Amino acid sequence: MKKLVLPLSLMVPVLIFSQTRKRDTTARVTNIEEVVFQKKVTAGKTNDVTAVRISAKDAKNVASISGGVEGMLKTLPSVNSNTELSSQYMVRGGNYDENLIYINDIEIYRPFLIRNSQQEGLSIINPDMVSAVNFSAGGFEPRYGDKMSSALNIYYREPKKFELSGEASLIGGRLTTGFASGKEDENGNRKFTALFSGRYRNTNLVLNTLNEDTDFNPTYYDFQSYLNYHVTSKLSLSFIGYYSKNDYEMIPKERSVDFGTINQPINLSVFYNGKENDQYKNMMGTVSANYKPSDKWRFTLDSFSYQNREREYYSIASSYILQTFDPITGTPITSYDVGGQIEHARNDLFVRTYGTQFRTRFSPNVNTDIEVGFKYEKENLRDLTNEWKLVDSSGYSIPHPVDDPRFPDASDLDLFYSISGANHIQPTRLSAYAQYSQKFYWGASKVLVNGGARVAHWSFNDETIFSPRAQFAIKPDWNTDMWFRLSGGVYYQAPFYKEIKDLNGNFNPNIKSQRSIQAILANETEFEFEDRPFKLTTELYYKKMDNVIPYYMDNVRIRYSGQNNASGYAYGIDTRLFGEFVPGVDSWLSASYARVFENIDGRGNIPRPTDQRFRFAMFYQDYMPKFPQMRVNLTLTYAMGLPNGAPVFTDPYQYQKTLPSYKRVDLGLSYAFVDAEAKKQTYGFLSNFDELTLGVQVFNAFNINNTIANQWITDANSSIMYPVPVRLTGRFFNVKLEFKLK
Repeated sequence: MKKLVLPLSLMVPVLIFSQTRKRDTTARVTNIEEVVFQKKVTAGKTNDVTAVRISAKDAKNVASISGGVEGMLKTLPSVNSNTELSSQYMVRGGNYDENLIYINDIEIYRPFLIRNSQQEGLSIINPDMVSAVNFSAGGFEPRYGDKMSSALNIYYREPKKFELSGEASLIGGRLTTGFASGKEDENGNRKFTALFSGRYRNTNLVLNTLNEDTDFNPTYYDFQSYLNYHVTSKLSLSFIGYYSKNDYEMIPKERSVDFGTINQPINLSVFYNGKENDQYKNMMGTVSANYKPSDKWRFTLDSFSYQNREREYYSIASSYILQTFDPITGTPITSYDVGGQIEHARNDLFVRTYGTQFRTRFSPNVNTDIEVGFKYEKENLRDLTNEWKLVDSSGYSIPHPVDDPRFPDASDLDLFYSISGANHIQPTRLSAYAQYSQKFYWGASKVLVNGGARVAHWSFNDETIFSPRAQFAIKPDWNTDMWFRLSGGVYYQAPFYKEIKDLNGNFNPNIKSQRSIQAILANETEFEFEDRPFKLTTELYYKKMDNVIPYYMDNVRIRYSGQNNASGYAYGIDTRLFGEFVPGVDSWLSASYARVFENIDGRGNIPRPTDQRFRFAMFYQDYMPKFPQMRVNLTLTYAMGLPNGAPVFTDPYQYQKTLPSYKRVDLGLSYAFVDAEAKKQTYGFLSNFDELTLGVQVFNAFNINNTIANQWITDANSSIMYPVPVRLTGRFFNVKLEFKLK
């Protein structure tokens, strides 16, 4: 395999290239010509200069348990996720709830009651149906909604002919079919196209790599459809349908964890009774009408409906023994503590959102776009919460006012925490935006400006927010293919179900939107190395935040305090080297350094639970030159530990426990028996396929025991709280077969 080693200096954005002005040897054309910044794309075309375009093919092939588009996003420098089982991600110091996700410009929602990454099933984004992926890590356009961190926009594709493809592996499978009927119009569209896809996943085998005796039965499946009817060459109708059901059943039996130090090794043995049974049902339907009377005008009317029904039921009692061992003989010498706890929850959530949005774009010429949009949403949230935890150590509960358990006491029994609430609201949300984009020449340099604003109002808290945003990009007339970008504005985190719910389980009608003032400065340089194209991108950013709602990270669940009693700031640098490390296939290296702090009630700045610090990631693809059918892709991640290892509901100023660093390598090996791009003649049975690939995936290739959270155990003798690590999955080998029929 031919490899390429690049000097480390290429990861630093220094202007070491020639910047000699090009001599203008041609007469300036007086008619309007298109100012092109990048190669033109048709699907998912955007004027957002902060957007990173991700290959749908690479996202489909990436070796990742979460898989798909999110698995690819986690290799970008601005994105962090210290768990492989979750499709959620954090961007530039934000948490999981601060990211916008769109399919065909329609916002979608994730499940809300997911508590740990083992409960998560399939991402709503089906990589088989994707044609284009645009991702912005900040400073995005006004047409995107009111969240503070990122915007991901997915565009689904229309099939050109009949197709049938699928995948089967040890953890699930999928089947996708599509067809197109009618003659092509002047735009190359068939009269009617349909795409259907169903997926199934069961991660029981992966979860069995955890170091515990537990019966897991997690089953996830979904079905999606994308229909298009082109009434005329100017008018088209489309429909997206989605249904998913995730069932998570867990019966824990026994768990043993070794931790501590070499001089003081500690073992925790836990014995369980009870089980957990959770269900998550999601449905979505959208109908869109697109009318393009001319090249200058485009009108889109979308109607959408989303329903989420979630149930989280568990009652688990556990008893534990905390003990240390003789470092030489290995025999137990001291029993630190004997105790137990009971965790109970009966949580039900019903969310229904429906509405309509209208968008229009006017392009008087190829370099100018004016876009406006309006959106109406009606929301129905019904939340029933009953959740508590009892902690017992050496015969008495914690917390408890009695110091000596030998003497009985009639005081109240205190729970470690108790959350209960019955909430039902039906608010209305209105929003609108307007933006203007212009490409032009500034002397011999190419310039793009994009600016506008959006306004929104939510009836629940009777709040109106105004969000101006702007982007400026310039490509100097230098021999070096380089451009600079400045973007930013005011970005709000409009509250929804999670933000308005306080730690007691009640909705706070006085909650306000969190606000972030952002500024991003970027440089992008394209160059060739050994006759292969590369692109180095570096971004500096700063965020000033107020009206911040403090939160705890309970595994992957965000628990908000329900009060706007904090402020904060974030800053960092991201860099990414993208190109053909191996001829013909794309790979990249990513590195970032990021910090985020908060100040709660004026007590001083402390790191937020998502304080990332240093992170490095790599996505690498290769093949054998003599046997190009043999391919490999590798994802590597190193991320410093997050400071969210403190006990939930404790004072963050008293507990600052940083988790260990997250280190992981996933490897995918495959052999393509039939490859449509190779255009190689096939015979016999293989002649029935356009594509046929057999592969082996090695998840967590080095079997590193990563930690996602801590379970805190109190020693009754010394009142010391010991952080017991909650481990993630170990090494797992997966076999995958992919096919596409002719």
